[in-house]
Amino acid sequence: MRATSAGEVTPGITALEYHQRRAKLAGALPPNSIAILAASDIKYRSGAVFYEFHQDPDFFYLTGFKEPQALAVIEKTGADEEHAFHLYVRAKDSKAELWDGARSGVQAAQDVFNADESGDINRVSSILPNMVRRAEVVYTDLPGSANSQSSFTQYLTGAAPQPTAGLPKLLQEARNTAVRPLRPLMNNLRVTKSEAEIRNMRKAGQASGRAFTEAMRQSWTKEKDLWAFLDYRFKAHGCDSWAYVPVVAGAENALSIHYVRNDDVLNKGDLVLVDAGGEYGGYIADITRTWPVNGKFSDAQRDLYEAILRVQRTCVSLCREDADMTLDKLHKVAENGLKDGLKQLGFNMSGDALVTLFPHHLGHYIGLDVHDSPGYPRKTPLKTGHCITIEPGIYVPNDNRWPSHFRGMGIRIEDSVCIQPENPLVFTTEAVKEVRATLRPWTSSEIDMIRFLGR
Repeated sequence: MRATSAGEVTPGITALEYHQRRAKLAGALPPNSIAILAASDIKYRSGAVFYEFHQDPDFFYLTGFKEPQALAVIEKTGADEEHAFHLYVRAKDSKAELWDGARSGVQAAQDVFNADESGDINRVSSILPNMVRRAEVVYTDLPGSANSQSSFTQYLTGAAPQPTAGLPKLLQEARNTAVRPLRPLMNNLRVTKSEAEIRNMRKAGQASGRAFTEAMRQSWTKEKDLWAFLDYRFKAHGCDSWAYVPVVAGAENALSIHYVRNDDVLNKGDLVLVDAGGEYGGYIADITRTWPVNGKFSDAQRDLYEAILRVQRTCVSLCREDADMTLDKLHKVAENGLKDGLKQLGFNMSGDALVTLFPHHLGHYIGLDVHDSPGYPRKTPLKTGHCITIEPGIYVPNDNRWPSHFRGMGIRIEDSVCIQPENPLVFTTEAVKEVRATLRPWTSSEIDMIRFLGR
């Protein structure tokens, strides 16, 4: 992932914006405190076979740095937002880079990523002591730190060598230093998106939505082929990667909310539910669409689909600040709408019927994560710049409690939406969701254009 314009550290996000993020964090810290964040580790599938590297979202949000084995320290140095940014990274190493690719190195930590101080990550244990000892409070989410200094110590001083192995000992020695979780402060920063973040999410949504619409206009016989097509088209339209492990669920596979095996056959007459999205500049799109494999809804499929679509449209229309909504309030709107719609279709909605048919929440926050700002309350009023999903769904078990012509159907419709003052900003409008829109096949000229664009 490379920046595309002058002044950008990562696509769409400038060095100034990264500095402003760190300044806002410093402004939220009490006097004489520091925040410590670590980069993600490389994870291995087996032996020396590694998974694609994905940076820790909080670390990325504050630094824009996309390499493993790195540590960031935000040190509050004065009043308000005054701070020092320390970034410790892997040193340049020609032999290692021959195998693993180029490293930014210590000097680039200052020149490119604007650290006030930088150093070799392998020497961090000799650099941190003074910062930790003079701090009254250390904010960090390194594993174990939120529970106790003892468990923090056990993690960092385990069998595997850690660059920060000396930190828990320092925290124990500095008896006047408190350790507090960083997560609540980061949630408050990340939940409201900047204009640059919104542009990135719109790009991810636009590219992902176009790929969905292209997929709907073709015939598929295997779940894995449909997923391979989407993966390719996300990237062909400009995404860097896919945002999360997708759901491509034909027929009753859609009754499993997180079905990700994606290896079954797709049969004419069945529905296929696809929950997927691309990522651009670190920011994700989250889309779900459900459509008939053969391009034509049966009467029952259309009736249930349109009942869910009406609720989805209503909830999307309320994604604006002047509606005074929360995610929990929107969920209640969805529950009432689905309950009424299902009654009209002949469902017995007594008892726990709605919980059985609609077992998940209507939405969640999105951004750098598909479930962004984890733990941020759903009862908080939605404000301009909050980005969420709206995803009502109905999953009808194959048993006698439900009308026979709906049994085994799983339908979900999801868009990524940004709260604005008076109107919602839907990131994913290019993914069609109207019944008629899914029926028209590609024309020969459109097929030729798709092939040309994919070259």
